[in-house]
Amino acid sequence: MPELAEVEWYRKQWNDGRGDEIVDVRVHTGKYVFRGTNTRVLQENLVGKKLLRSTRRGKQMLFEFSGDNWLGIHLGMTGKTHVESPDFRPGKHDHLVLYQQKRALVFTDPRELGHVLFHHGADEPAWWKQHAPEVVSREFDQKFLDQFLDRHLKAPIKAVLLMQRGFPGIGNWMADEILWRAKVLPSKRAGKLNTRERVKIFRAAKFVVRRSLETLGRHFSDPPRTWLIHQRWENSGVCPRHRTPLRRATIGGRTTAWCPRCQR
Repeated sequence: MPELAEVEWYRKQWNDGRGDEIVDVRVHTGKYVFRGTNTRVLQENLVGKKLLRSTRRGKQMLFEFSGDNWLGIHLGMTGKTHVESPDFRPGKHDHLVLYQQKRALVFTDPRELGHVLFHHGADEPAWWKQHAPEVVSREFDQKFLDQFLDRHLKAPIKAVLLMQRGFPGIGNWMADEILWRAKVLPSKRAGKLNTRERVKIFRAAKFVVRRSLETLGRHFSDPPRTWLIHQRWENSGVCPRHRTPLRRATIGGRTTAWCPRCQR
């Protein structure tokens, strides 16, 4: 599943369409990606409107259109946004296409685990306001992290990092990266973390998110080769620090990699 840095990159794919009018909208009605969304209303309200701007919170994107129209997209496991020529013909996995005179803005999702939401109103939709503060924001401080950990004392810290109400946008590989940098064992329960470990997790989370947005989020380029991400996918992966073979287990429902020397 794309994590916040990848989602940021996909959000920017529609930037070329800002300021231009939507001349036609094609949707695959009845598809699971439109659950809870009236596709007829979506089409009627977006045709003739201009794409104004977009933003991201966690793993979700919000696109604002003229006339008080809002389009939310969650990529799910296999979703992506991309730009095609104005004569683009949607395939069976291209569930939403916003046509402009010079281009087509496309949302594709083969597994249909993403989500498209629509809202018409002067203010941002309620489902957008419910997000936790971004990890790189001032609101995400040590106090916020400590309070969130205190609500999940019995859960493994890896599972806590995957909870979107506390760590929006953090997914499997970023959680492993954070814990590796903090030198904290993923299976350790949040209630067993000492003050020093909590501070290290806070600092590592800030660093990993910021640097990820600077690389994947900006250019979709790989993080530095010294990051755990380049080793965690391989069965023969080793710790980037001292080449100790990584260990793996399922924690929080996700495959987890860690270094037994760094994370004891």
